[in-house]
Amino acid sequence: MRWHLRGLVVLGGALVLLCGVVVLHVGQGSSGIGLGELGALLTGDADAGVRDIFVGSRLPRLLTGLVAGAALAASGALAQAVTRNPLAAPETLGVNAGGYLAVVVVAAFGINLGGFASAGLATLGGLIAAVGVWALAGRRGLVVGGRVLLAGAAITMALMSLATLMLVWFERSTQGLFFWGNGSIAAIDSTRAIQMGGAVLFICVLIAFLIRPLDVLSIGDEGARALGANVTVVKLAALGLAVLLAASAVTVAGPIAFVGVVSPVTIRMLGVHRHALLLPSAMIIGAALLLAADVVARSFLRSASAGELPAGVITAVVGAPVFILLARRIRFGNVDDQAAIGARRRLPFPVVAAAGVGLLIVTVLAGLKIGDVSVSWSEIGNWLRGMETSVVDRRFGRLAVAAVAGACLAVAGVAVQAVVHNPIAEPSIIGVTGGASVGAVASLMLAPHAPGWVLPLAALAGGIAATLLLLLAAGRWTGGSGGRRDGRTRRLSWPPAGLTLDPTRVVLVGIGVGALCTAIVAVLAMQAQLAVNRALTWLAGSTYGRGLDDLQWLIVPVAVGVVLVVVGRSLDLLAYGEDTPRALGLGLGRARLSVLMCGAVMAAGAASVVGTVGFVGLVAPHSARALVGPSHRRLIPVAALFGAVLVVAADVVGRTVLAPREIPVGLVVALVGAPYLAWLLRRSSRRGAS
Repeated sequence: MRWHLRGLVVLGGALVLLCGVVVLHVGQGSSGIGLGELGALLTGDADAGVRDIFVGSRLPRLLTGLVAGAALAASGALAQAVTRNPLAAPETLGVNAGGYLAVVVVAAFGINLGGFASAGLATLGGLIAAVGVWALAGRRGLVVGGRVLLAGAAITMALMSLATLMLVWFERSTQGLFFWGNGSIAAIDSTRAIQMGGAVLFICVLIAFLIRPLDVLSIGDEGARALGANVTVVKLAALGLAVLLAASAVTVAGPIAFVGVVSPVTIRMLGVHRHALLLPSAMIIGAALLLAADVVARSFLRSASAGELPAGVITAVVGAPVFILLARRIRFGNVDDQAAIGARRRLPFPVVAAAGVGLLIVTVLAGLKIGDVSVSWSEIGNWLRGMETSVVDRRFGRLAVAAVAGACLAVAGVAVQAVVHNPIAEPSIIGVTGGASVGAVASLMLAPHAPGWVLPLAALAGGIAATLLLLLAAGRWTGGSGGRRDGRTRRLSWPPAGLTLDPTRVVLVGIGVGALCTAIVAVLAMQAQLAVNRALTWLAGSTYGRGLDDLQWLIVPVAVGVVLVVVGRSLDLLAYGEDTPRALGLGLGRARLSVLMCGAVMAAGAASVVGTVGFVGLVAPHSARALVGPSHRRLIPVAALFGAVLVVAADVVGRTVLAPREIPVGLVVALVGAPYLAWLLRRSSRRGAS
């Protein structure tokens, strides 16, 4: 019964922690009313003003934090029990994103729903997302490596892209949902929190019937069946209840990240594994974590007039490093297991290259003509003959930047995939673009009136820093010829001779790095009162206002791309695992490090000019590889052409669909890239099943 005693001690400690956080949370506020005045409520001596502030402001916020934190923690605990994966949680399985999109869609069309109706809608969205993740992961995806987490990342990216697009299209009716989308417990009244609290309590009663089956599942499916458990029914029931809990949290507080990961893992690290005590302890820790995050968030911006920092940002800042550490510790497989991203050469390179150039020319001509101002073909012809036409000049500068940036992003994707050997790896997914965002927004906040060259350099530095963090967290390093290793001492020469990257681990660590960067950007953007609009426009990925002068910031990324073409044969060797490249004289660790840093320079350089544009490094390389094969001397030029075409086309669509309003080019590309990512995962799951 030692486990029982330990569990009770942990449960008691969690309750003490929650009580302390509740006291801090209730005593905090902008009205100047402290715990002394609030304490008078218990004796009935408080005046009406104190009672109104407590009932109208602090109590709703407290209840919202308790309900949302407990629900997210319980949801994460159930998901981790089913998948036997400590990284599984509502945000990593797409449930939060599904519920958030459902709420945004209803708000966009001006439909006002009550508490339970909103919860039902969020539940439906979460269920659809969960089914999508299950379908992408395959039949064995829930228990095989990190496939379910990769599928969850794909679904989350797709749904969040759609939600952002709805926010742009229906700006008036969805006003305030962007802020709420970061996760906030700033409730207006207690009604919805009480309603959802009752729903969470009812779900907990249902969970009580699954406690023993969940304990049995921990020994494995076969062992559980041998003990008489209906594994399929238990998993479906647990996942269904996890979705209901996550939907309840989304309804009251929006999509809050990492509470569902950190809380159950914390309890397990304290030695509690039986669900009878793990679940209540995790729920208490989840509530305490969310309330503590809200205390920190309000303290952080207490003197600022820009608004209030969402509590979900703080949970992401705390939870993302924990997610990265967990992803680093889990074993998913070795580098050769998922290295099949090559393709057989199908079409002659000159034919494909000529077709790509022709397609790019056609797309640019369409971009010159189409827009909120009509341009005739004769005007375009006059411009081609050297006559000055202001509208065409502006459009051409913008399209030129889009083309070069798209080419750089595509080649960066080729470089990342060559090193990582994961078909879904690309700069935005592994966090490189997020690091560039941190650098750019930091420059906007710290030096809003600085010269134009400051932002590109800051973005470049941020992207490189994010790449180094990724390598340190996801890579396994071995020393070079100067290295020495004995029983207790391990010394590594620099640069290291060996760098091994697990394909799944890199993507999952990259997701954590990206989430951390997003949270930091939110903090910086909230502080940058004078530059917040510019920062948010840049983060959406936009070519608005770009011209030929901006091409100077892409000179270095283009030069790096040319170097990658020159060393294309060495890139080809990276596809042959560990032994063959070394036998042919390639310094594998140095080569991987160099190529990955080249990809980071190209992606960050492009992001410094056009902002956060994802999925180009995913769609363009795969399309090119399917046509010309895996040889990098053919692959890189064709991928660059396809990337240029994709971003130019996205720019044309974004500025014509809602003209004179514009849809950021990053959102347009995401509408293509997110489904493409889902298709890649589905195809890989079918191959794994066969």
